[in-house]
Amino acid sequence: MSVMAIGKTDLGPAPLTVDDLRRTPDDGRRYELVDGRLDVSPAPVFLHSRVETRLSIHLGNLAPVECEIITGPGININADRTHHRIPDLVVISTEDAESPYLTKPPLLAVEVVSPESVLRDHHTKKHEYAAFGIPSYWVITPDPDEPSIIEMRLKDGEYTEVAAAFGEDVLDTELPFPMRVVPQWLLRSGGDWRRHIGGPEEADDAKATEEAEKSESGA
Repeated sequence: MSVMAIGKTDLGPAPLTVDDLRRTPDDGRRYELVDGRLDVSPAPVFLHSRVETRLSIHLGNLAPVECEIITGPGININADRTHHRIPDLVVISTEDAESPYLTKPPLLAVEVVSPESVLRDHHTKKHEYAAFGIPSYWVITPDPDEPSIIEMRLKDGEYTEVAAAFGEDVLDTELPFPMRVVPQWLLRSGGDWRRHIGGPEEADDAKATEEAEKSESGA
């Protein structure tokens, strides 16, 4: 009679969850989770941060009171908290605000592309955000010569490109609220970016308002 020895199967380490992220170092890098595996990105460079900051200020000035503009929020993509992403910027309904992490799809997610994140932002996160149900997704490329914004919207579970703006073009959209953005002014040095980032029409309105205020103060 032979005896078969049954050994233990090595299942490997357990998947990481967002609870494990609390033990990651505060070193400026971005720690995300993909199916329980750590996905680490380097700290953003200056132009990347400038684009995030200017866009956040611009959208914050335009957003209705029921919306919030948040930079770098953690989002739990699945219920077991093993898939965790950190978009560069999101627009959320104020009623969906949560702590410590968001669990509901934001109205808009924005990723600013870095050299090491091209595949992740254009493909990986594109599919993840679509599956999560984020209705609008922007990918911004901060190329100093010709920056661009690609706007995608969710349709039948997948993103469809609906608009693209390059350089001094104006991205004019109604979602998640009416706004106009000129890619060039997200990172351009020199000039008043606040006046020009919304395009010629908003620049003219700002100038008219400024002249009216000066006239009233001199009266």
